Amino acid sequence: MKKNVLVLMSLMLISSIAVAGCGSKTDNGSSASGETSDSTQGKPFEITFRHALIGERRQGTLDLTMEAVKKMESEVPGLKVKMDGVDGEVNRKDKIRGEMASGNVPEIFDAFGSPDVKTFAKEGKVLDITPILEELGIKDKFLNLDAWSVDGKVYGLPMSASAEGVFYNKEYFASKGFEVPKTYDELLALMDKIKADGKIPFSSASKSAWVPLMLTNQIWSRLAGPEVTAKFSTGEAKWTDPAVTEAFKIHQDWVNKGYFKKGELGLEYVDYNTQFINGDSAMMFDGSWAASLFQEGGAGVSLAGKIGFFNFPPMPGGVGDQTSIMQDMNNGYAFSAEVAKNPQKLAAVKSFIKNFYTEDMQMRFLVERGSLPCMKLDEAKVKEQVKDPMMQEIMMMLLHSESSYAAFDALVPADVTTEIGNQIQKIISNITTPEEATAAIQKVQDEANADAE
Repeated sequence: MKKNVLVLMSLMLISSIAVAGCGSKTDNGSSASGETSDSTQGKPFEITFRHALIGERRQGTLDLTMEAVKKMESEVPGLKVKMDGVDGEVNRKDKIRGEMASGNVPEIFDAFGSPDVKTFAKEGKVLDITPILEELGIKDKFLNLDAWSVDGKVYGLPMSASAEGVFYNKEYFASKGFEVPKTYDELLALMDKIKADGKIPFSSASKSAWVPLMLTNQIWSRLAGPEVTAKFSTGEAKWTDPAVTEAFKIHQDWVNKGYFKKGELGLEYVDYNTQFINGDSAMMFDGSWAASLFQEGGAGVSLAGKIGFFNFPPMPGGVGDQTSIMQDMNNGYAFSAEVAKNPQKLAAVKSFIKNFYTEDMQMRFLVERGSLPCMKLDEAKVKEQVKDPMMQEIMMMLLHSESSYAAFDALVPADVTTEIGNQIQKIISNITTPEEATAAIQKVQDEANADAE
């Protein structure tokens, strides 16, 4: 993941990818253009496309995705695509796991690269798409496929990239004479001023544990170093290490100091955004995907041009690069291994990849949806087409960060992720201590590490 941001901003010119390799035959008798051979040509068939683009907020992303789906249907004779929208958490933690166990996996499905797809790949349950990417000539067009690769083979693709940082209300800051904090002490002072002004410093909604953990993940990565989370699964670092435990203590202190909305454990992610949009909170630690809220069609479009974005400030005594950011390319799509047995379905998968992973689509996701690209784009086109000041700030933040790191749930097993969630909610409820919380997480991590041996 290191230097992805620099690679992103160096943005090499790439050629059109839509036609590369089209027409060359595979062992399965199909081509990237959607052609199939022999008696299967035109025979009606159906594939299931599992996505997590549900709800009004993600409608625009679904609309863009459907353009590639419609092209796939038009290119592959006989194809009918059954769209299957499922909540992302439900899909990842329950549904897709059960389908993997039963062998009834959707042909195309919303997936989490590491560790999920990597595990499925080792079990032979997801399609090795390396030959498809090579046939289409796009294997080297992605910024980073580490989360989707096992032993040099690629088993899925990110939908886009994302980074996490602090959204803030510029208009409110200006009205109070507040400035973007450059140090941790300045951030603490700022939160006290915001609270004294009658507002909530940071949005909060912790019914889903991943929401508060975005911030906790940021704090422990500042204090213990951006590489620390990757070391938990190898035993090189432990959740009980003092710097990591300190991060949970800080989160609990912030709860007790009233930097978050009371009753946050009963609030959903949509409430998190609403607090910021309504002006109840002055800042919101969130992923770059939240930029779509302030674009046309978004719930916060009235704030367009009034929202800024900054990196979490360096922390005293912090280890490693204090400008590092969480940058993720772990959400995307993978494909059932069973597809390889059916030339028509294989042609459909190829067609989807060909039509979805293009420079044009990546640019449209960036400009229209605020989704950072997962593929290399032409720098001149980015400068020309990205007009949103907030998106420009996000890109500048990426430019000035020396390194990046993956989110915790991409680096530890799902059982550990679940336990981290349980413990942060107990921290917020004040029914456990930071020491007890990290000890409980380490216990599950130890069990997972032992199982992996």
